[in-house]
Amino acid sequence: MKTILSPLFVQPRRSSLLLLMLVCLIFALVLALVIIQPALAQKNLTAAEAKDHVGETATVCGNVVSTRYAASAKGQPTFLNLDNPYPNQIFTIVIWGNNRSQFGRPEIEYSEKRICVTGKITEYRGIPEVIAESPARIRVEPRS
Repeated sequence: MKTILSPLFVQPRRSSLLLLMLVCLIFALVLALVIIQPALAQKNLTAAEAKDHVGETATVCGNVVSTRYAASAKGQPTFLNLDNPYPNQIFTIVIWGNNRSQFGRPEIEYSEKRICVTGKITEYRGIPEVIAESPARIRVEPRS
């Protein structure tokens, strides 16, 4: 008996299979990036480690050891210094005056607490910092 192949069961060409495999590979890589990227951003850095991550978005944790509300300075910033006090600070959280009302009195609320801030790490005069636009960017950690 002769085997008759139906036109519905035509074998794909080799180039079509390679293209399909390439599309599947690209899809898998994109899916992996979507899943892995948030996990990488969740890694907590210490205040001392932040200097090695300028330009990245990360979470930086430390103890608030000095604070200052510069009410008469341009932009009325509030500074929260982690782990080392001003003028030897190693990391600073900046809250600008136009966002300050959302925080209440951050120089008092966060003083002597262990906190984590999430945002893009930038640098000002060699000191890494994160600008906190809202209280949702700052998490108070329980003391251990």
